[in-house]
This record gives sequence, structure tokens and C-alpha cells, in this order.
Amino acid sequence: MQLHPKKILLPVDFSPSSDAALKTGTEFAQHFQSQLVLLNIVPVIPIVSADEFSSCYFPQQEFLEEAKKKASERLATCTHHLAGMGVQASSLVEVGNDIVGNILMVIDREHIDMVVISTHGTSGWRPTVFGSIAEKVVRLAECPILLLRSAKAG
Repeated sequence: MQLHPKKILLPVDFSPSSDAALKTGTEFAQHFQSQLVLLNIVPVIPIVSADEFSSCYFPQQEFLEEAKKKASERLATCTHHLAGMGVQASSLVEVGNDIVGNILMVIDREHIDMVVISTHGTSGWRPTVFGSIAEKVVRLAECPILLLRSAKAG
């Protein structure tokens, strides 16, 4: 039985809550000499309210590529900073609207031993309709989860 995590997954949405989770995840990675895997998920189709639906459009491939590029650049800055702190880090950008499904897929594919996730991110009204992403990850992931409660934004 493994006593400490070798690979820690940290879903990042660039919100203040995920920044706080990054700080905690970094401390865990330093303590356990673990690799930190940063994950950002770019949505394929914007989720909008009924009032906004009439003006909704489906993003073009260029939009997705630009969003992936920006996320990759931001994550590269993070991994570079982490390397300077002595933390081995890598980053992934996934595309999809099933955030929980993407997280679970990465846990399995990357052989993740632990997940550090915050309770509130940039999802806005979506948790009241679709349920909390963090709550679903806690219920469905088969590895240990460190759930960080953070203040609601706004």
C-alpha cells in the first residue's frame, strides 16, 4: 500500500478558489515530493441561461484553439513557477463540457494518486442546476480527495 501520493491532480479554472487550492497542492507536493499535475478544462459549448439561449452560438474551432492556447500559456507559467520552488509539475488542457468526466478520465489515464480541489470556482449559477463539480468528484473518484472549502465568490 502506498503511503504518500506520487501524482497529485489539481483542477485549475484560474479562479481565486483554484489559486488557493494550487497553494495547498503545492505544499502537499513539496512535503511528499510528489508530481503536481495541473488540469484545465475548456468547454466546447457555452452553457447559458434560457434568456441567453436565443443569442447562443456554438464556438468555432478557432475559438477552441485560442482558448486551449491561452490556458496552456497560463498553466506553463504556473509549472515554471513551481519548478523554481522545486516542485515537479506538468499541465494538461482538456476539452469538453463534462468537467467531472474529464477529471475522472485524467485520474485514470495519468495514474493519479490524489486530487486537490476547491468547492467554488468560476461555474457561477451552474452548481445549483447541475450539482457541485467538487461534490461529484468526491463521490466518484477512487483516489483520495482533499476538498478545500472556499468562500463563495460575489
